[in-house]
Amino acid sequence: VQLQASGGGLVQAGGSLRLSCKAIGINFSIRTFGWFRQAPGKQREEVSLIRSDGSTDYADSVKGRFTISRDNARRTLYLQMNNLKPEDTAVHYCGAQSGTGAWNWGQGTLVTVSS
Repeated sequence: VQLQASGGGLVQAGGSLRLSCKAIGINFSIRTFGWFRQAPGKQREEVSLIRSDGSTDYADSVKGRFTISRDNARRTLYLQMNNLKPEDTAVHYCGAQSGTGAWNWGQGTLVTVSS
């Protein structure tokens, strides 16, 4: 499984970014995918999940600001991030959940939000 995340960058507080994650070598349409992030000195945390049926979960800290979506035809996962805050600064990772429940990770993309 290869997960190729992109779209991170430097943005001012209140700004927006859209992360993308291309999946290769996986039966995309049947998998649960997620976005996770890890800030310096902190543990990796779940940001949002999207299941094969399109249902979604969000961390309380991003509800109303972030939107996760998937394009099965393009085998791509997205995270639209609006009204970004300095506390959103972190390396963001996409993950794909295997049939056993284990997560496969891609390389991260850094999101930096300046105040």
